[in-house]
Amino acid sequence: MEKYWNLFVEGYRGYADYFWQEITSPAWNNYFYWLIGVSLFFLLLEVVIPWRRNQPVFRRDFWLDAFYMFFNFFLFSLIIYAAASNVVVNLFNDIIMWATGGFNLQANNPLNTFPMWAVLLIGFVVRDFVQWWIHRLLHRSDRLWEFHKVHHSVQEMGFAAHLRYHWMENIVYRTLEYIPLALLGIGLYDFFIIHIFTLAWGHYNHSNISVSGRLTGGILGGLIGLLIANSLLDINLLTDPSFLTKVTVVAGSAGLGALLLGGIMKYVFNSPEMHLWHHSYELPKERRYGVNFGLTLALWDYIFGTAYIPHNEGDIRLGFPGVEEFPENFGSQSAHGFGPLKQ
Repeated sequence: MEKYWNLFVEGYRGYADYFWQEITSPAWNNYFYWLIGVSLFFLLLEVVIPWRRNQPVFRRDFWLDAFYMFFNFFLFSLIIYAAASNVVVNLFNDIIMWATGGFNLQANNPLNTFPMWAVLLIGFVVRDFVQWWIHRLLHRSDRLWEFHKVHHSVQEMGFAAHLRYHWMENIVYRTLEYIPLALLGIGLYDFFIIHIFTLAWGHYNHSNISVSGRLTGGILGGLIGLLIANSLLDINLLTDPSFLTKVTVVAGSAGLGALLLGGIMKYVFNSPEMHLWHHSYELPKERRYGVNFGLTLALWDYIFGTAYIPHNEGDIRLGFPGVEEFPENFGSQSAHGFGPLKQ
């Protein structure tokens, strides 16, 4: 027990230095500035190409949601992950070694021999699948639904609403997703890349924009081309390419992505048109536990029959019955969900 306590303490030790380093030393692997950069990008899109043109840019509760973004993504989620991940990974490894008579999961994990792109792809798909089921659980459990109401109290949708959720959700998600990620051997660096991608897509799902599948397919193809052109993530298909070659690869990949993926993007990845219905105030009685539970991928909803997009109009009522009386400030929302459940 002392070993795990020391690991936990080490996770917190020096966090003040880490926090200061994040703010004062911008770098490509800096969570703080990725959050700011991605948020400003989607804010710009909401100004230039708004889906709901009658919705103000600084919509209702915009600044509350902006605070939630930093609290949940940076101050709470990442601190807890950094502090607890070593404990969980080591604990699981020790349990497996004890149960198997000495088999070291971390040393013998088959993913250790996989290229980086495969590790990230497997980790992303597994994590998103686990999160889909956790999201369904938040809607099926009366107690967890009370916490999840904070996220569904959004009544005007925008990118910042992505990270408006009760701090207890961090505990639920992180606790349940640790097990498969630890078994896969997903480390902090892998988690960083997956987390940034899902951050950007989550902002997109909640944003007040509507773009075609060909555009999102082209963007995804362009990102893949960027990885290939720069031999990133162990994708070494080119040998010392020139700048012109790199540009050609990225442009070609973007074009292929638009052509090949454009027609299926809405069935594979979540979108503002799909996720808006997840926040709908009114749903059919047979869908009373909710619809469209996907966080990044939409395919789970199509596979398990929970997809629901009756039309693509953006002006629908959001929230849930009783949202009119729901607390409107951060303190009251953070305390919500702990009292007796209403019968």
